[in-house]
Amino acid sequence: MAWKGISDAVIRRLPLYLRVLEEVEDRDIPISSHELGERAGVRPALVRKDLAWFGEFGKQGVGYDVDLLQDELRKILHLDEPLHMALVGVGSLGQALARYNRRRFLEDPIFTIKLVALFDVDPRLVGSSMDGVAVFDISDIAKVVTERDIRLAIITVPADVAQDVCDDLVEAGIKAILNFAPVKLEVPSDVHVANADLSLELQRLAYYIGVGHGRHQANW
Repeated sequence: MAWKGISDAVIRRLPLYLRVLEEVEDRDIPISSHELGERAGVRPALVRKDLAWFGEFGKQGVGYDVDLLQDELRKILHLDEPLHMALVGVGSLGQALARYNRRRFLEDPIFTIKLVALFDVDPRLVGSSMDGVAVFDISDIAKVVTERDIRLAIITVPADVAQDVCDDLVEAGIKAILNFAPVKLEVPSDVHVANADLSLELQRLAYYIGVGHGRHQANW
């Protein structure tokens, strides 16, 4: 089920709450909004407001049942059953992400995002497999997405071809894309793209190297 009118900021915080709940050791003791917020780095009032969008999961003065709230959040995020994913671009970054996902899926019983297909244009890779996941030619995206019920995709291709790959994925029915290419993708309003630009983040962090040493001060 999808709830309309809820901001992306709220949705971004739900996985934080889910992570906290998954790490709780004593699951028989209810968790308060204060503890949940503190461990997630969110104000308690915002925790209560975020969760209230989806229903009444806790009791005032008592808190939230850990297992119940965890199950409800997994349903809200569509993580209560295996969710098939594809990755396009089997270069160094793509291979690292693919191996991470496979290891996490196989070792963590509550991690349900499963990589089921890889795509590339390199004939040396097409037809092979990586950690048990087949590598297909990019031209087969539409066919494989349908056959394997793929719902999510990761793009790790060069910037100059990322939009074409994105268009192929969208045309195949993909509604959610994690984009590592350093370019803004144009997509229909019903498709959601999350960008992970490593270069931009590193450059942003570089600013803070000078903080405390006077190097960040400018003469205006």
